[in-house]
Amino acid sequence: MARNYKKKELDPGPKKKTLYTKVLTDEQADKLDTWLDKHLWAPFNVDYAKFAYKGPDVNVVAYTSGKLVIQGKGMEDFVHFVLEPEITGAFELGYDYVKHPEWYTAHAGVDESGKGDLFGPLVSACVVADGDAVREWVAADLKESKAVSSDAAVLSMAKKIKNTKGVVVKVSYANMEKYNALYIKFGRNLNKLLAWMHANAIKSALEERHVPWGMLDQFTKQPLVQKHLDIPGFELKMQTKAEADPVVAAASIIARATYIYAMQKLSTEFGGKLLKGSSDKVRAQAVEIVKKFGPEGLKRFAKLHFKTATEALQEARK
Repeated sequence: MARNYKKKELDPGPKKKTLYTKVLTDEQADKLDTWLDKHLWAPFNVDYAKFAYKGPDVNVVAYTSGKLVIQGKGMEDFVHFVLEPEITGAFELGYDYVKHPEWYTAHAGVDESGKGDLFGPLVSACVVADGDAVREWVAADLKESKAVSSDAAVLSMAKKIKNTKGVVVKVSYANMEKYNALYIKFGRNLNKLLAWMHANAIKSALEERHVPWGMLDQFTKQPLVQKHLDIPGFELKMQTKAEADPVVAAASIIARATYIYAMQKLSTEFGGKLLKGSSDKVRAQAVEIVKKFGPEGLKRFAKLHFKTATEALQEARK
């Protein structure tokens, strides 16, 4: 069967992918079905699929859920020359390397986890990586932790990150009793405490592998972290939504995985699975902790400066 689109010599930077998924609207799916039929691609049957076609070095399957799966050696060519220009009009695949070449240079990524959770520690993570590692993560569709739905997936991604050749991973956190003491030491200012923890993680990582710059997921406009850093030849940048950088995304995964492990230990001590966040259900668990271990026991599990913790202590006294 003749190829119906031109072959493009792709940028050699990122490692070539063979699997691509995307959610299509009904209109886009119908348009793609028409294009594939018109260009004489071979249809075949797939369970729960609206349609499925075999083409040159690639299979295209559109499921009734709206999910599109494109798989095979010709995937990138098909997406670049058919799906994006002819069907979706959105040019996305492979353009990070062109738009953000800095992501593929050696640098550090920094992010935290646990800041908004009553139970469990505040964790800072720093990951140092360069092009080879970043290309491997992009090919594996690594996402920042907020985009990952399950703890198991986060832990699996964290394992992959730690096992990637040439990567440095460091974390900074304290158990809950130490955290509560540090919060007071830093003038009851959470951002100042987080900045100190970020700086510790960064310094630890750079001692193992020095890189010229790093990117921090911005949590304040003030250069609080930079005030703790005095590292020649290193510049710490910061911006909101920095997790778009794969190295920052990796740091967010490491931070979340560390938080998950800490929560598992606390849950064992509590005698049930502790919940994330600071909802009414979380407050109810805090009340149970106070009744079970006493008011002093709460500091082993919770961030005492949260309003939820104060409410739990008051409710437990009733």
